[in-house]
Amino acid sequence: MRKSRKITALLMASLLAFAGCAKEGNIETTSTTGASDTGTSQGNNAGSNNGGNQGTNPGSNTTGNNTGDTTTVVATDFADIDISDMFTDRDKRTEYDEGDSVLISLNGDTASCKASDVVISGGVVKITKKGTYVLSGTLNDGMIVVDIDSNDKVQLVFNGVNVTSKTSAALYVKEGDKVFVTLKDGTENTLVNGGSFVQTDDNNIDATVYSKQDITFNGSGKLTISSPAGHGIEAKDDLVITGGTYDITSASHGINANDSVRITGEDTKVAIAAGKDGIKAENADDEALGYVYIENGVFDIDAEGDGLSAGAYLYINNGGFDIVTGGGSVNAAQKTSDNWGGFGGGMGGGMPGGRPGQQGYYGQQQPQQQTTTTATTTTTATGTEDSTSIKALKATTGIYIKGGSYIIDSADDSVHSNTNVYVNGGTFNIQSGDDAVHADETLTINGGIFYITKSYEGLEGLNVVINGGDINMVASDDGINAAGGNDSSGTGGYRGGDNFGRPGMNGGMSGSSNGSITINGGKIFMNASGDGIDANGTLTITGGIIEVVGPVNGDTSVLDYDSSAVITGGTFIGTGAYQMAQTFSSSENQGVIALSVGTQAAGTKITLSDSNGNVIISYEPNLSFAIVILSSPDIVKGGTYSVTIGTTSGEVQAN
Repeated sequence: MRKSRKITALLMASLLAFAGCAKEGNIETTSTTGASDTGTSQGNNAGSNNGGNQGTNPGSNTTGNNTGDTTTVVATDFADIDISDMFTDRDKRTEYDEGDSVLISLNGDTASCKASDVVISGGVVKITKKGTYVLSGTLNDGMIVVDIDSNDKVQLVFNGVNVTSKTSAALYVKEGDKVFVTLKDGTENTLVNGGSFVQTDDNNIDATVYSKQDITFNGSGKLTISSPAGHGIEAKDDLVITGGTYDITSASHGINANDSVRITGEDTKVAIAAGKDGIKAENADDEALGYVYIENGVFDIDAEGDGLSAGAYLYINNGGFDIVTGGGSVNAAQKTSDNWGGFGGGMGGGMPGGRPGQQGYYGQQQPQQQTTTTATTTTTATGTEDSTSIKALKATTGIYIKGGSYIIDSADDSVHSNTNVYVNGGTFNIQSGDDAVHADETLTINGGIFYITKSYEGLEGLNVVINGGDINMVASDDGINAAGGNDSSGTGGYRGGDNFGRPGMNGGMSGSSNGSITINGGKIFMNASGDGIDANGTLTITGGIIEVVGPVNGDTSVLDYDSSAVITGGTFIGTGAYQMAQTFSSSENQGVIALSVGTQAAGTKITLSDSNGNVIISYEPNLSFAIVILSSPDIVKGGTYSVTIGTTSGEVQAN
């Protein structure tokens, strides 16, 4: 948190601290032609608050920052992704003609079938020819095996199937072009592994459902999968789900695929409790594969590893997500802002956040600062953490989010990409043990509603661009950070153990004067115990409504930048500490008022009026403060304005 420019605006020595009562922190800004009680800015470019889709498939040719490592990570160009090819008509087709189907009856220790294409040996049922097979009944210790010609397809209809395999997969797809598993409407089906996997052929089976070939699940029935010794579902090619209800419990990954995981269906429901990742796709041989695409559906994931993890890209086109990783943010390592406790007798481990009942500019409850507990980690002899990646949404070559609802409680980053992140809509309720949203390259927010009630840093990227959306955040360090600062979350987060990350980053992004933060619109409230906006490079504000409240003491600042901070539009209100404060370096025609006001109590009202008595800004910070920074399209450079802090008033000239 370098500080190079002290506030140079007028010092209002006559504005004394006033121990007022804490009140709601509402923003009231108006034009100079009259008063307003709407609680919104009348300035230009206020941004969108509907969380709608304001961007379409942005592309990027960004590569990883190679500082000695010969490996580069090439960002996905989402403009090249044709989502119409994600699912075929056959993936979604659940119809079948029972008269033309082969019926298989599972009878406890064995099975029965009249067709010669089905070979039964004890509890092993092997399907050897293409066609449609309807299965029902129970196998106490057996397995269903698909071993057909590599050019053929087969449909398995589960009509009340219960299969337990004590030492292998309950469903094993060995050979074939593609297998379709249809869950018949109204049925409940169960596949279970007994707790161990014993190798029986050249394939290392380690999942209750193990497929060497493409596999699709569809229908409207229910499938419960238990895998106490391995993965729930593993596909060595593509895994597609277009319908049904799934309840998966696994010691390892819940769903794991080499080439891709693709899920769709408004009525699709997936619940996963996983000892490792919830849903994972990764391909070590082809960098274009190992992606995850989700279009609608409801997901409830509790993972000891990552929630959704993609070795390539993660593309979410709506859906509902409730994700807990690593036991939640309570398990995050304790982090604090730089040099806290060095002023005023010490901060004692952190500044408390907002008070219950206080509200932000759009009438929503301000998130409360929370204290994290220290996680126990194991280190090797070389000092490297022995750990697991525990992020909620993670991808190497990019994340693209187009709507959806997200409730996330993650021990590490909630959203993390080794390249770019694009958010074009959605509602996010985030508690993060590290960063709420992190991009090693560029983070772009075009829309969406964010309630970040707990984070180390709220939004982080080498470049951060905000074009719209409603963002309400609490951060124990910086609210918005460009170029990483001292954070170690660029690669493995506080835990490490993660192969993702920009080459040469050595465990995380370091401070860089090449970073940038650009705010063109939106509504942003941040309660940051470090810097409110920390641009290790440049800051540009052209629109939006931005509120920053920070602590009154410590090595913190409302604004922190290396090169320049320019405001040409939008409304900015910042309050916080004086010791290391900076103000805007340039504002063109829009005026900026920056004041040192002594120590003021939380809830002390700040009122800015023009020469005619029209109120431009009225604001009540929910933390104590010693400086005030104000800018608005209604503040003209060189103009004279009246400022009231509590009960004390004075005149100031805008710079």
